[in-house]
Amino acid sequence: MMGAHWDAPYDTVEVSMNPNAQKDPVGSVTEARYMPYKMVPDLEGGQRVIDMLQAAGINARANRKFDWIHDTFLIVIRMFPNCVPLPTTIVSMNARYDPHMHLKIGAALRPLRFEDTLIIGSGGSVHNLYRNHWQWMIRFKDNFAQPVPPGDFALEFRQAVEDAVTQNTGPALRRAVTRLMKHPRYKEAHGTDDHFMATMFAAGAAGTEDDVGPNTFMGECWELVNMCNSQYQLGSWA
Repeated sequence: MMGAHWDAPYDTVEVSMNPNAQKDPVGSVTEARYMPYKMVPDLEGGQRVIDMLQAAGINARANRKFDWIHDTFLIVIRMFPNCVPLPTTIVSMNARYDPHMHLKIGAALRPLRFEDTLIIGSGGSVHNLYRNHWQWMIRFKDNFAQPVPPGDFALEFRQAVEDAVTQNTGPALRRAVTRLMKHPRYKEAHGTDDHFMATMFAAGAAGTEDDVGPNTFMGECWELVNMCNSQYQLGSWA
């Protein structure tokens, strides 16, 4: 799993290998939503991920102190609320935010898809903290309040993401999502690149000639008026 809040410097990528990882607190959210959930770091899987990344020429290394952040554990909790906690490995971004490098990271881990492993990229379709409406969360702790519609920039880029993901498969999917970073509304939709790298990671893991889809839009929520979280499934369950 790759989130949107952990990056590694220089040319490195880090893999979570903390056997006693804790949950980083979530601001303005009641702890009851996530504190009871038990996390299960997959150390064996983490070492496998490191080995695969290094074999692909990626400078990967273990991080034995990393604590989980909300972009990962909240996703797992909501996707599998009634399941035995799933062994999970988290892969960092690289702080240079090169889309092609993050495609390569996903491609290196693609074989895990055929070993009963779910690969998740957790970022955001639209995530620009400078364009959000914060007053409703500050006053009422309600991040889902939508007193007004999202801005045109957010709606346009959100639709561009859906079109790129659902109308392309294989290598065309990889090309389509990287082109989105040149979209005229991209820098309005993403004030920084960190929340878009997980999209590259997922496309890398599901973007070879053998990956024929379907790539399906599954659901969505909006927060703080202009922040859009969309869920896609790349491929189908065997």
